[in-house]
Amino acid sequence: MLIHLVNPNTTKSMTAKIGKAAEAVAAPGTKIWATQPDMGPVSIEGYYDEAFAVPGMLVRIREAELQSIAGHVIACFDDTGLDAARSLAEAPVIGIGEAAFHAATFISGKFSVVTTLSRSIPAIEYNLIRYGLITRCTKVRAAEVPVLSLEEPNSPARVRISQEIEKAKTEDRCDAVVLGCAGMADLA
Repeated sequence: MLIHLVNPNTTKSMTAKIGKAAEAVAAPGTKIWATQPDMGPVSIEGYYDEAFAVPGMLVRIREAELQSIAGHVIACFDDTGLDAARSLAEAPVIGIGEAAFHAATFISGKFSVVTTLSRSIPAIEYNLIRYGLITRCTKVRAAEVPVLSLEEPNSPARVRISQEIEKAKTEDRCDAVVLGCAGMADLA
């Protein structure tokens, strides 16, 4: 089985990291084909970046549809372009945000989300409402780290994210914490 994983931003190192994370959990015999668009933003940090990411991402999905794809995974926690991708694709399309929220409900009564920047919070909260899961989420928090700082080995991003996770565990009284950015794939 071949799964197409599309990172809507153009940062190749992030696509490689996300691809490795997907391969590590893929079922035996499942192959992951990780791609990113040639055009668009280098990171997605809110609605503005999402708008410019969708056209390039849809090009990759259209190309992948010509292969024997079992499904597409949009590797952006905001589920960038999910509806457009589902309208275009014959194969199923899953957004990692929606998938993560549902997975959290399988293991916890309440969960919190830790994302990168505050400007991403409205999109995440909107999706929680849209997916009918807002009452299961205690809070959406931002560690106030730019997405691309997750690609820098000596960045303070990991420390700030860890601190925000600890706050979520103590202040939100949640049972689980969802990491709200595909760039955090190697933090687990």
